[in-house]
Amino acid sequence: MVSRSSVAGGTVSPRTHQLATAVLVIGTGGSGLRAAIELAEAGVSVLAVGKRPAPDAHTSLAAGGINAALATTDPADSWEQHAADTLQESYLLADPRTVQVVTQGASRGIDDLERYGVRFDRQPDGRIAQRYFGAHTYRRTAFVGDFTGLEVQRALLERAAALAVPVLSTVYVTRLLVNDGVVFGAYGFDLVDGSRYLVHADAVILATGGHTRIWRRTSSRRDENTGDSFRLATEAGARLRDAELVQFHPSGLIEPENAAGTLVSEAARGEGGVLLNTLGERFMARYDPERMELSTRDRVALASSTEIKEGRGTRAGGVWLDLSHLPRETILTRLPRVYQTLMDLQVLDVTRDPIEVAPTAHYSMGGVWVRPEDHSTDVLGLFAIGEASSGLHGANRLGGNSLIELLVYGRITGRAAAAYSAGLATQRRSLGAVRDAEQAVDGLLDSDGDQNVRAMQRSVRDLMTEHAGVVRDEAGLRAGLAGLDEVEDRMTRAGIHIDIGGYQDLAHAFDLRSAALAARATLECALERRETRGCHNRSDHPDLDPELQVNLVWSPGTGVRREALPPIPTDIAERMHDVSADGKLVE
Repeated sequence: MVSRSSVAGGTVSPRTHQLATAVLVIGTGGSGLRAAIELAEAGVSVLAVGKRPAPDAHTSLAAGGINAALATTDPADSWEQHAADTLQESYLLADPRTVQVVTQGASRGIDDLERYGVRFDRQPDGRIAQRYFGAHTYRRTAFVGDFTGLEVQRALLERAAALAVPVLSTVYVTRLLVNDGVVFGAYGFDLVDGSRYLVHADAVILATGGHTRIWRRTSSRRDENTGDSFRLATEAGARLRDAELVQFHPSGLIEPENAAGTLVSEAARGEGGVLLNTLGERFMARYDPERMELSTRDRVALASSTEIKEGRGTRAGGVWLDLSHLPRETILTRLPRVYQTLMDLQVLDVTRDPIEVAPTAHYSMGGVWVRPEDHSTDVLGLFAIGEASSGLHGANRLGGNSLIELLVYGRITGRAAAAYSAGLATQRRSLGAVRDAEQAVDGLLDSDGDQNVRAMQRSVRDLMTEHAGVVRDEAGLRAGLAGLDEVEDRMTRAGIHIDIGGYQDLAHAFDLRSAALAARATLECALERRETRGCHNRSDHPDLDPELQVNLVWSPGTGVRREALPPIPTDIAERMHDVSADGKLVE
C-alpha cells in the first residue's frame, strides 16, 4: 500500500491509498468471498473490499438452506429436476443456460462447503439431511439449523483468512474506473477517516448485492442493498436486466419499528407453520389448496397482501404465522433462530403465541446483465455475481437457490477473472476517469444545501412502497416516476455534513444516488411489463402475456429494451410441472 498527501493551492488534499491487484472484488458477502477464495487458491493476487464488517454481511441472514440435488433424502432427485423446478417457478424468465450451470454445479458447491468446514445437519447414517423448501419437487435443501447463511459466511471467512486474502471492511466504492469500455479499477473512500482509495486492477468483480432497501419494509438492514450494483455497473457502461422482478418474502416482522422487515425464516413454514387471518382462517386454502404454506414465495406473499387489503389482516397490517401446534422440541431444535429472534425483539414465545408478519421486499431477482458462461458484463474486465447479477431466478426465486448460486458462480467467475487478468498484455488507464471520480466525491463534500439526505432516502422508500409494492398498476407506477422526479430535483440541493462520527453522511449521499437510479429502473421496467407474472402483479393487467416472456434490459441512456430468451432444452422441459394460475391475482 502506498499513501500520499499533496498540497495544491494551499489546501491539503485527502490522503489517498494507492493499491494494485490482479482482481478487485467489491463486496465481502458469500459471493465475493467465494470468488476471492478461488483466486487465492489459484495463486492470483486479489483484494476484497466492503462497506461493512465481513462477518456481518447480508449472507449471514440467510436462514433456511441451500439447494443441491444430492438425493440423500429423495433418491429420485437429479440436477435436471432441480433445473426444471427453477425454470418453472421463474415463470419462464430464467435463462436456461444459467439454470443449467447452477444446478449442475450445485453438488460441487456443497462439496466445497464441506471442505471449508460447514457443519451441515445430518441424517442418522451421516448423510447430509435435506428438507422441502417451497415449491421443490423433492427435498433438496441442505441446512444448518435455521442459520445456514451464518454458517456459510463463517466458513468462507475462515478459508479466506487461511489463504491470507486481504479484506478491507470500511471502504465505500463510489465509482468503477473505465477507459474506452475497459475497467481498470475503482475509486472510493474510507468510512471512518475519509481517506481515499484508488485501486488499480486488471479485473473487477461486483458482489454488491441488490436493491431491496429502497422499499420501506425490507429484510435488508440499514445501509445495505441500496442499489450500489445498479449504479456502479450502469455508470461504467453495463446494463441491467429485469429490475422490476423483486421477491417479496411472505413473512417479515412488523414490530418493533426499528426491526420491521426482519425475516421469519421460510423454514418456519417448511417445518409446518400455518398462516391465519384475523378470522382464524388458514387462508392459503383459497390461493394454493394443494401446496398451502409450501407454495411459492410470490404466491404466499400475494395471498397475504390480498388478505390484508380486503380487511382480513391484523390492525397493524399483517397476518398470523402460527407455530404453536408444533412440538416445542421441534421448534427449539429445527427453528432455534426463529425462537430466539422473536424472544429478543418482541419477548414472544413462538411455541405458544403466533407471529404477526407481512410481505417484505427481500430479494432482487433482476440485476446486472451478465453472460451465463462466466458472468462477464458489457464492460470488458467487469463481472457481477450473487444478488448483483441476474439470469437464474426470473420472476420467482426458489428458496435456497441464492446460496448455491453464489458458490457456483463465485468459483466460475473467480476463474474467469483470473484468466482475463493473465491474458492482458497491457492495461491502459485514464487519468481523466480518476479525476472525475475524485471530483464526484469532492462535489458532494462541498454540498451545503437545505435537503437532508436521510429524509430523501425515506421519500424514495415511501414512493416505492406506495407505487411498486406487491401489486402494481399503471397509474401508480407513473405517480411513482413523478414522485421520483421530485426527489431527484431535491437531490441537487442536498446538504452533506461530516462530523466526528465519520463519513457516513457522504455514504448516505451515494446510497441515495444508487437508490434513485434503482427506483427509476424498477419503475420503468414495471411499467413496460404489462402483465402478471410471478412476483410481478399488475392489477390492470391480471393475465400472463406470452409476448412478454422476455427479459427487460435497462440502461439510463436507452431505457427499456426487450431481450428474447434461449429455448429450454427438451429433457428439462419434459420435467417441468404445470402450475395452476388459480388464485394468482385476487383484487
